[in-house]
Amino acid sequence: MSTISEYNVDHLAGMQVGTSTIIKELARGGMAIVFIAFQRTLKRQIAVKLLPKSLLTPRTTDLFQQEAEAAAILSHPNIIPVYEVGETDEFLFFTMQLVQGNPLSQCMKAAKKNPIPSKRLLPLPVTLKIVTQVLDALNYAHSQDIVHRDIKPGNIMIEQHNQRPLVMDFGLVKVLRENSEKKSAVHGTPLYMPPEQILSREVDGRADIYAVGTMLFQMIVDKLPLPNLKSKSVLLKHKALNKKGIFLKKPSELNSNLHQDMDRIMLKAIAHSPAQRYATCREFRQDLEDYQKQYVPTQAKG
Repeated sequence: MSTISEYNVDHLAGMQVGTSTIIKELARGGMAIVFIAFQRTLKRQIAVKLLPKSLLTPRTTDLFQQEAEAAAILSHPNIIPVYEVGETDEFLFFTMQLVQGNPLSQCMKAAKKNPIPSKRLLPLPVTLKIVTQVLDALNYAHSQDIVHRDIKPGNIMIEQHNQRPLVMDFGLVKVLRENSEKKSAVHGTPLYMPPEQILSREVDGRADIYAVGTMLFQMIVDKLPLPNLKSKSVLLKHKALNKKGIFLKKPSELNSNLHQDMDRIMLKAIAHSPAQRYATCREFRQDLEDYQKQYVPTQAKG
């Protein structure tokens, strides 16, 4: 077995993991499987994420423990809390809040299916609310010296009852990168990765700012203005070497409802050089809040 898709979980139902009992599989990612579980001590349903040791190296095992423990100290209303970290003979695990809702990526896909063209994007006030809350969460994480490294719509859960965004999976990209035998291997999602991460250089909070900027761009236009790049490797090379960026048009050129000031905000967030980006998520968030006050009609905010 070499991939997570081949991992058989039939034997895990009913297994005790830490203070919880596994109930059923919920989802699979690139290196982990998420289960619904019952936490016996507090009598509640939670989520358990398992990383099979057969897909990892001993060094990654140690690093996972460090990263998961670091993520567990994060306490913010827009970050999914980690409850418990541990390992068994078969896998590493951590438990976290079970969110009743959907990933932002799914919410965006659902909107695009709307039969009314003008409603195929999330309303701009909703988008700005989600992004500013994500930036607030990341600003807090960065103050604790924790960088996410894989911000994308699939790693943002939207709670069903109050539409609150929750960031998940802190630190896992660092673990996956360490697991690679080739130093030059890249882990993350190409579209949202900044050039310095592609080039395997040190990253800081400005890498997350780049990812949030790209995610915001994707949320406010019908289709990202990307060149015709035929493979992941070509996209990575193009992003790493093209100092003008990969997007062929500005947001206001693709969405007539946007003021040109959004172009300035976007270009600063996704600048090729980290030195030219926002220094902090707080600065990025402030510019978006100012934009909303100036250019988003009051009646649309309700």
